[in-house]
Formats: sequence, C-alpha cells, structure tokens
Amino acid sequence: MAQPLSGFRSADAPTESDLYRCVHCGLCLSSCPTYVETALEMESPRGRLALMKAVNEGRVEITPRIVSHWEMCLQCRACEAVCPSGVPYGRIMERTRSQVRAVGLQSRELKRFGRFFLNSALPNPKKLRMGVYLIRIYQRLGIQKLVRLSHLLYLLPGGIGKLESQLPTLSKRFFGPTENVHSAQGEKKMTVALLSGCVMPLMQGPTMEATVRVLTRNSCDVMVPLGQGCCGALNGHAGDLETSRAMARTNIDSLMAAGVERIITSSAGCGSSMKEYAELLKADPEYCTKAVQFSEMTQDVTEFLVSLPFQAPTSTVNRRVTYQDPCHLAHAQRITAAPRTILNSIPGLELVEMENSSLCCGGAGIYPSVQPALSKRLLTRKMASIDATDAQEVITANPGCMLQLEMGLKSQGKNGRVRHVVDILDEAYSLE
Repeated sequence: MAQPLSGFRSADAPTESDLYRCVHCGLCLSSCPTYVETALEMESPRGRLALMKAVNEGRVEITPRIVSHWEMCLQCRACEAVCPSGVPYGRIMERTRSQVRAVGLQSRELKRFGRFFLNSALPNPKKLRMGVYLIRIYQRLGIQKLVRLSHLLYLLPGGIGKLESQLPTLSKRFFGPTENVHSAQGEKKMTVALLSGCVMPLMQGPTMEATVRVLTRNSCDVMVPLGQGCCGALNGHAGDLETSRAMARTNIDSLMAAGVERIITSSAGCGSSMKEYAELLKADPEYCTKAVQFSEMTQDVTEFLVSLPFQAPTSTVNRRVTYQDPCHLAHAQRITAAPRTILNSIPGLELVEMENSSLCCGGAGIYPSVQPALSKRLLTRKMASIDATDAQEVITANPGCMLQLEMGLKSQGKNGRVRHVVDILDEAYSLE
C-alpha cells in the first residue's frame, strides 16, 4: 500500500510561485460550483489551495480525506476568470493530482475508471472506436433495453451498472480522420486542420460533420489529418501528465505536418488543452518551440468563424433557444461573445439567456462517473435554469456538456434537444 507523503516531492509538483499567488480574498467562492452547492470552505478553490500549501510545507500529509477535497473539484476554472491575483488554479490542480497519483492515493473510483478508460482506451484510438462500436451494437440490437428492463444492472460489479446507466444513445455515424480534403465552397480563404479527437467523433459524429460543412461553407479547405488522437485533457485533469504529453506530441506531429494555417476544434475542453500545450511541453527541448506555435494556431470553431468573419445565414429558423457556456470556453479560453454572435446572426432564432449560464452543469469530463452525486446536484440546478427559459433547444459548444444536458432532459422526460452552435448554424445554411 502506498504511504502518505509529506510535501510534494514527485515530478510535476506545483510551483511555489503558483501556489503562493493566492491572497485568500475569497472572490472565487461565489463562482465555484462545488462551494455554491455545499457551502464548505474545503470545497472551494481557497480551501483546496490551503490544503495544498499545508502539504507543500510538510504541516500535513497527503491523506485520502485531503484527496477527497481535491477530487471533488470540477476543474471548471471559473475561479480563474474572477481571480484578481491571476492564480493558475487549473495548472495547480493538475500538478497536485499528479502528486496524488504518484503516491497511489487516488480514490477507488478514479483508479478504476483510469485503468479501463484513461490509460487503456483514450491513448489507443482503434481500441476506443472498437469499444464504442460494440456499445452501439448493444444499443441497436435492443440488448440494452432488455438489460435495463430486467434490472440486471444492479447485479453488475464494481460500479459498471452505474456507468451503463449513464450511456448516451450513440449516433448512427462515426466521424474520423481521413486522407481526403473537404474543399471550400467558392474562393478559398484558408486551409485549416480539424481536431477529430476521441469522444466527440464517436458520440457526436453528426456535429463533427456539421463543423466541416460550416467551415467549407465559409471558404475553408478542411483537413482531418490521419495519425491524430485524443487531446490529452482528461488524462491531464486526472494528474497523468506524462500520458497527456505523449498525446500532445502525437497531435502536434500529425496536425502541423498538414501545413495548415489554423487548427480548429469544436470541443471547448480540447481547445483549452491544446492552447496550453506550450505550458505542458515547455521542458521538452524537441517539442517546446513547436508546442508554442501549435497553441498559437489553435482556435475554437466559434472563435474562428467570428474572426473570419463568417457568412450570416439568410434563411429563417423560428425557434426559442438558450445557451449554456461550456466552462473551458468561458473560463479557460474567455470566449463568451463568439457563440452568441453566431446564434444572434440566425434570422428568427430567439436566444433567451438562462440564469448562471456559465455555472458548470456537472459534466466536467469524467466527473459524472467518479463524482455522480454532486454531478447530479449540479445538473438539477442547471436544469432549473434551463426550464425557466422555456427554450425548445439548449445550445452549447462542448461534447461533455452536450452529454450531461441530454441526460438531464431525458431524466425529466423533456422533449427538447441539446445541440452544438455549429449544428444550428449548419441547419440555417441548409435551408438557403
């Protein structure tokens, strides 16, 4: 059994310049979803940083109880957006979790999920695609319906039943890298590479296809280069920084070799991670310079479209919608206006702002699987905000948010849909 450790001693420890930037002002408290939900100091950024400092100074050891407070963090980075001292909380938390991982004190749930998903499936695109393909067969043949009706889920060991109950209905089509170039409509303005990634092409294939259509409609040649893979965000958030670095190197090699002018992603979480490759690989002499260039080339699809600028659609979409700000778009990348600019450009579309649109929905990567209780509480809060808008559709810009909000609508028996910004822009273009 791993022994508790006084101080952060393993590689990738949080730096003291980062740790001691916090002045304990408390301005982060009201923006932190876990503090808002629990009203506990130790479930706030300030409280978690205090624990990190105590461990760093050797006043306390890393213990399962302390780790539980760090693992409760969503890593939504809402605190960063309001922090007057510029505390890089996301980076500190990832490095802290790397210390926890080094001494083997991750929670049982995170270890289990890490073994079969973070460490086995995500680094291997073929294995991940095969696993999701089998799940799709399981759903299409009606086996899932029979299993759920028979209550066999309760007999499955090790939380497998809980994970199965969270499975979304998979799309009919997968998306993926290809040798083909998707040609621009009209005169070409730019050539871009699109990150396919890991989960989104398998769970939201049609949204990825819509992204390609929207980009080509706006005069871009689109490449989806072979050899790319997961951006590494989920592994990094869990403290597995070495695997995250390996994934970053793979994407730098494959996407930059395409000779494009921009690297585009339709996943807010991926974009946030890719824009931070420069920080992740700053100590790598072979990749540090390339990582800086890669990060500077990376843009979220909404950010990119507005910068072009995109062609406003002319056809009418008569619909009432509301927009959920993905945490890693609003807080990590500070992009809030671009998605709304696109939505407001669509004739007939009524955008009704929900209360606390940038408060985390509880999706947060693997959070629903490793912290299901609090994830559900946050989702319930978010659904109340959505219900108050009386919207027909919920729009967002991140695959994890889409899955979480779809689960929320389904649990309430709602008929509304959750869609990506590019989905509804693509719909408007298709009506012209």
